[in-house]
Amino acid sequence: MFAEPSLTHRKEDGAEVPLLLWRFPEPVLAVSTAVLGGGVGTREWLINASVPMSYARPDPSAHLTELAAQLNLSGPGIGLLTGVDVHDVVSASEDGVHVYATVGLGAPIRAAEPGVTGFAHRPGTINIVVWIPQHLSAGALINTVATATEAKVQALAELGLIATGTATDAICVLCPAAGEPAAYGGPRSHWGAPMSRAVFAAVRSGGATNLATGRSWSDRHHAR
Repeated sequence: MFAEPSLTHRKEDGAEVPLLLWRFPEPVLAVSTAVLGGGVGTREWLINASVPMSYARPDPSAHLTELAAQLNLSGPGIGLLTGVDVHDVVSASEDGVHVYATVGLGAPIRAAEPGVTGFAHRPGTINIVVWIPQHLSAGALINTVATATEAKVQALAELGLIATGTATDAICVLCPAAGEPAAYGGPRSHWGAPMSRAVFAAVRSGGATNLATGRSWSDRHHAR
């Protein structure tokens, strides 16, 4: 059974800053676009950490490595950052697939925007973590990233945004590291179909809250 995340905090610049922490009971197979622990391989933990909207560190991977050390995490893991308060994480499940999303929509973009060559970094960010309860073949694992992205874009369209995401989105798909592999991860596959619906539900719900309130960790911290 996949471990639920725990909500914890770290002290940074005199503030108690929240983060979500997954400690996996045993190593899992992961595909990830994360700045720390990206790529394909076995992973032992995952963190999704709130940062201020003014965040401008040029070394996010090193920052996440520092956070992991503070939490006494060892072995290979995955690190995500977001301007969203991770208290607002949204989860959705279907047929054993579990999805967790933190959805920041302060700076939506279209991937194929004409004439764009760069962006001013803003840590709004949609971070999506997916657990699939069967080992996936290499092709299926990578295919789930495309499928989850399609579901994310569908959710943004449902929210009325002409956007494909933000410039800093990340997706992590996790599954058991061993066992009979599922061969497919597309939107009509055995696991891709429920994953698509769960990603859609989580991003739509989290996005609706973010659009209605504009809440970031910075906003809540300064309001206290």
